Amino acid sequence: MKEVTLSVISFLLLLSFGCATKDYVRQQVDPMANKISKLEARVDAIESRINAIESRINALEGKVAGLDEAKAAAAEAKALAQEAMKTAKDCCDKAEAAVARAEAAAARAENAAKKAGKAFELQQKK
Repeated sequence: MKEVTLSVISFLLLLSFGCATKDYVRQQVDPMANKISKLEARVDAIESRINAIESRINALEGKVAGLDEAKAAAAEAKALAQEAMKTAKDCCDKAEAAVARAEAAAARAENAAKKAGKAFELQQKK
């Protein structure tokens, strides 16, 4: 009997030590809940910053792509300008050659006119 009483008392003692009151649990959990809510707020702030940075990065990537296209267009324009300059120089050279030929033809025409004038005068004197 003593053993049964002793085991019942020890069983009851064991159960009494394992229970916690609601106030005790609140006292233990509330500080942790406050810390967790502060950490969640910080995480949300960090996530919003990350999203803003990602949007800026995407915008910069778009600008970089635009710069690459602009570089290609500028290189093409430079090549076209160099080709146009070469064509213009060739045309100037041809124009200068034509002027030289025209001046030579004019000089020949003047000489021919002088000769014709002399021939006419000689014809008149006869």
